[in-house]
Amino acid sequence: MSQSSIITDELAFSAARVAIAAAIASQREVGRGDEKQADQAAVDAMRTALNRMPIKGRIVIGEGERDEAPMLYIGEEVGLGTGPEIDIALDPLEGTTLTAKAMANALAVIAFAPRGGMLHAPDTYMDKIAVGPGYAEGVVDLDASAGDNAKALAKAKGVRVEDIGVCVLDRPRHAAIIESLRAVGARVHLISDGDVAGVINTTKPETGIDLYVGQGGAPEGVLAASALKCVGGQFQGRLVFRNDDEKARAERTGVKDFKRKYSLNELVSQDAIFIAAGVTDGSLLRGVKVMGGVVQTHTLVMNSATRTVSELFVKQPV
Repeated sequence: MSQSSIITDELAFSAARVAIAAAIASQREVGRGDEKQADQAAVDAMRTALNRMPIKGRIVIGEGERDEAPMLYIGEEVGLGTGPEIDIALDPLEGTTLTAKAMANALAVIAFAPRGGMLHAPDTYMDKIAVGPGYAEGVVDLDASAGDNAKALAKAKGVRVEDIGVCVLDRPRHAAIIESLRAVGARVHLISDGDVAGVINTTKPETGIDLYVGQGGAPEGVLAASALKCVGGQFQGRLVFRNDDEKARAERTGVKDFKRKYSLNELVSQDAIFIAAGVTDGSLLRGVKVMGGVVQTHTLVMNSATRTVSELFVKQPV
């Protein structure tokens, strides 16, 4: 069996159940003000669901290294130990603060690829730029200014730069990016958290977001790249190190070139499955709803091998 042939729609919909379980568990903590408890609920549910799957799974992007995370740590083996060998990137609750404060856009996120198919990104920051499908390769570049990238994208799209929407995490470190974008007239969509959703929104015209740019978590970068691989978007990333400890952590994951600019296909080198389940309502997905003893979930299921994108609306007893 070829590596790509194991990335089936059947596997994708099985993986969806894992994300749905985490989303439902997280929803019980919405608005309760406890980020750690919300995250732990998602981790526990996701781990239980993964261990029911007939796969030989290995966590390559998880909750941290083994000494820091008792469950879903990098290198942890999950699944029943039968079936295909799968590398797994996950964020059981992308948006712990969003969940604790009952704010929009919290997700449960997971990606699958054949063994060796995803970069083992260390838990550091990453400079990122992303666009959706339909553009010539290299239409934007991580080494160009944000403003120049907005202008290049406008030219490629055949619109004014004033019509380009750019998603940026609302952080002090992004002040120069925001200034550069506004100087050329682009519209800046600031988000408080959740840069995986921010990247995916570049693939959905109805969001008004054409470009994502800024610095966020490297693990989230690989997750977002997995989603873009399924629809043909573009992504570039470069790891950012704040100290020698972070460089040492990167070396343990196999990173040799600290200044390398990664393309999408270097971050996710083989076919992949990407799943996101809504926890709270957002621009990408509806959140978990519990009414009359029934729980309803909204999940995005993407498969690069079959080039399919599906939205699942599932109702089940509480």
